[in-house]
Amino acid sequence: MKKMGKSIVLSTGLLLVSPNFSPIPWNVPVVEAASAVKIVPTVYQTTANLNMRTGAGTKYKIVLTIPKGKTVKATEKLGDWYKVSYEYSEKGKKYTKTGWVSGSYLKKVSSQPATGGTTKTTAVASTVYQTTANLNMRTGAGTKYKIVLTIPKGKTVKATEKLGDWYKVSYEYSEKGKKYAKTGWVSGSYLKKVSSQPTTGNTSQPDKGNTAKPTAITKTVYQTTANLNMRTGAGTKYKIVLTIPKGKTVKATEKLGDWYKVSYEYSEKGKKYTKTGWVSGSYLKKVSSQPTTGNTSQPDKGNTAKPTVITKTVYQTTANLNMRTGAGTTYKTVITIPKGKNVTATEKLGDWYKVSYEYSEKGKKYTKTGWVSGSYLSEYNQYKNISGTYFFTKKASFLYSVPKQQGSTVKLTDGNGLYSTRMVINSIGQTWYEVTFNGKKLYVSANDVTKVAPQQFSETKYQVKNDAALYAAPGSAHNRLMTIPKGTVVSSSLNIGSWYEVTYKGKKGYVHSAELAKYAPAPSSGSSNPAPGQSAQPNNPSSSTITETGMSGRTFAVRANLNVRKQPSTSADLLATIPKGTIVVPTHRTSNGWYKLKYAGKTGYVSGDYITEVKTGAPLDGQRDGYQFIDLRTQAPVEAGQINKYIQSYVQSTGKQSVLVNQGQTFINVGRKYGVNPLYLAAHAIHESAFGTSRLALTKYNLFGYGAYDAAPFVSAYRFSSIEESIEYVARKIKSSYLNPSHPFFKGAFLGFRTNTLQNIRVDESSEGMNFYYATDPYWGQTIARHMANMLSYDSNYYKSARIDTSVPSSPSVPSGSDQFPAGIVAVANSSIPLYDKKAGKQIATLAKGSTFTLLEKTNDYWIKLNYNGTQYWTNAIKLYDYRTYMTVKNLGSVTATALNVREKPQGNIISQLKLGQYVQLKLTKDGKLETNGSWYKVVLANGTEGWVSSQYIIRELQ
Repeated sequence: MKKMGKSIVLSTGLLLVSPNFSPIPWNVPVVEAASAVKIVPTVYQTTANLNMRTGAGTKYKIVLTIPKGKTVKATEKLGDWYKVSYEYSEKGKKYTKTGWVSGSYLKKVSSQPATGGTTKTTAVASTVYQTTANLNMRTGAGTKYKIVLTIPKGKTVKATEKLGDWYKVSYEYSEKGKKYAKTGWVSGSYLKKVSSQPTTGNTSQPDKGNTAKPTAITKTVYQTTANLNMRTGAGTKYKIVLTIPKGKTVKATEKLGDWYKVSYEYSEKGKKYTKTGWVSGSYLKKVSSQPTTGNTSQPDKGNTAKPTVITKTVYQTTANLNMRTGAGTTYKTVITIPKGKNVTATEKLGDWYKVSYEYSEKGKKYTKTGWVSGSYLSEYNQYKNISGTYFFTKKASFLYSVPKQQGSTVKLTDGNGLYSTRMVINSIGQTWYEVTFNGKKLYVSANDVTKVAPQQFSETKYQVKNDAALYAAPGSAHNRLMTIPKGTVVSSSLNIGSWYEVTYKGKKGYVHSAELAKYAPAPSSGSSNPAPGQSAQPNNPSSSTITETGMSGRTFAVRANLNVRKQPSTSADLLATIPKGTIVVPTHRTSNGWYKLKYAGKTGYVSGDYITEVKTGAPLDGQRDGYQFIDLRTQAPVEAGQINKYIQSYVQSTGKQSVLVNQGQTFINVGRKYGVNPLYLAAHAIHESAFGTSRLALTKYNLFGYGAYDAAPFVSAYRFSSIEESIEYVARKIKSSYLNPSHPFFKGAFLGFRTNTLQNIRVDESSEGMNFYYATDPYWGQTIARHMANMLSYDSNYYKSARIDTSVPSSPSVPSGSDQFPAGIVAVANSSIPLYDKKAGKQIATLAKGSTFTLLEKTNDYWIKLNYNGTQYWTNAIKLYDYRTYMTVKNLGSVTATALNVREKPQGNIISQLKLGQYVQLKLTKDGKLETNGSWYKVVLANGTEGWVSSQYIIRELQ
């Protein structure tokens, strides 16, 4: 386990406890849900079009939609849901419907006296459930009834009746050698279905009304994800043949609904057996597919393609992967390469790679060569932490967003310093360094830089020769903080190459040596020579001349194991040693560069040479018991209504439109599917999409900003087909990477925090969790945790025993969406661009630099469709994170207003409207410039009509 960074309170600590907090014994997490409560009949008015459902929750079927402004009468309440009756007329007839509605969209009108009413239970098919927590059994369906006993977590019960969310169950248990059976009511919120049994008994024959037939499928190998019953037919009512242990492989040949007909081979007492039967697909994970026509060593005669030689590249397998004698599943399997192994590729044919795989067996080394599918390979970059090092560019160099030459992102002149704590050997053997430049994580080739060691020296005063720029980091390409006027005297005790670290007006930065001259003060009238018979004293001030200046609210990271001393001197008594990575908050700074602080109950001093001022999301009180540090692979005891209420509250207070309204159940469903905390998923989406109101969320269903580059965020961002697809993609992506212990991005399965220097350089030893890589904002983890707490108060006892889902799904493929551009979008090539006949097709032409073409479409996997000289082509050579290197688009706009009026002339009559996020063609003059009138753009609509729009609501894209 990664060693956790530490935080120290350097002032009086206060433990803040919620006034609603009540202690619960940690080993007795008894939980239950409320039942419906009778209320005084009350008249409400709907504040929006409102779904009436068959039960109290969004998972229940919709009865009808009640229009906004209608009145309903409520008689029962369950959580935030109300049972109401609604009267309405249709075609002259009167109707009354009764059902459940969310209280978030009701406004009280009046109350009426109760008229009575009863509730009946419903018989259900005898069903076996497992308790997911210690669970109270009661004499009736509700928390007001007496407790019969508490059923321990993980026990099975059999349900026969249901009332609302409560089940009547029987529970069998043993005590002191005797068997007992109890019957009573339990909350369904803490039950997990195990199986159903027909009320007429268990038979091996299917229901006579079931006419569905199995479908033959490609022979496919699956792995069981739990102990799994094999049955004689496709359903839980069929007889169990045997139980297949978790992690075993089976071969499927037929499918019926979610059930698969499989064969399972196993050994017992030295003999081999094969059983065939049906299993549920809910507990299967795909391993590989095999052709139903058998394995041959010959390729399809119609396949005439030849392999292409590629640069030797190292890949890692993302699943157990068959190596074959040729490029296709029809070829014979040579060996199965385990998941997570490295292979070296030298040739490619379609999506297949010719690779060599080295392995050891019984002390001997072997190498196999063959073909594998590229669908289960990811490029392997070897990351290695290094001591913090400055590298300076030797020549004009490019920084890239990935550790290889794949489209330049930033061009730097020579002599610019870059700080790195991580080295990368990429998949083709090149050495790169991970650096942070102006807040972005980028990579620079080792061939383009040279190492420069910082030099410490005695504090020296310098005078600025001319007005000089103060930069955030050593190099003129970095952010310019301010200008230091000519003649100003500054002090420095550190230089990195030709750059000196100075502090001016409270800002620490770097000035080039050419701008500085050693300060020589005018001689004083008094003599500075020592008295006769005395020797000169060293320039170190005595303890009597050291002064202290108070400071507060500034945090520092300890960069090496650091001694705390009784006085600000290396000769003073040692009090304690602070470990590297600890965050400290000094209370004073001394005139000789030491800091006063409190550590482990002792007050002392540390040298300023070994601490760096930082911004950090680490908890400064040292407390790590909160959402910021829960394992995100656990489930949360949150209900859809709690998520929905939080989002709706924001929507109502701001009046903004949101795509997240009533999506609480989606987060819960997806979280369960992939083993990711649904409360975290909701909070993450809320944070990144401003509660679902951002332009990306409203127009592309992109809740998390995936695919967006700073250079062109709207155009480059993925377009999803639905909110569900967006949430599913991110949940699977996060689980397979940031929450996957074998992935390079894993720094702990919790939100965590990041620590940055004041130059926004990450301090690795003081950063943890997802926040380490996912976000440069040091407070990102804190912010997500705050949203989680706003929806559901943190329960420490729950998370102490919550089950952790360690399953790792494969990384999702890029969603299939695309951005279609209007006709007439003109672009100019800024460099030569290869053109293909189709996506991932054959290169058939090259677009020369300076050529004009028409932009047609951009897909989520960054292929661009264009028209050149009347012919349509595809290219993936235009990198949107650095699009200006490849092209300039003259007249593409996108709308930022909810509805943008198109007028016949500026300030004239409205002739049409454009929607939020809609792309629009801006009209060009004959000389290729935009046609404008003051702050108005002339536009061309899809039907050819021309009009005018305010430029205030248009963003020019890819200009």
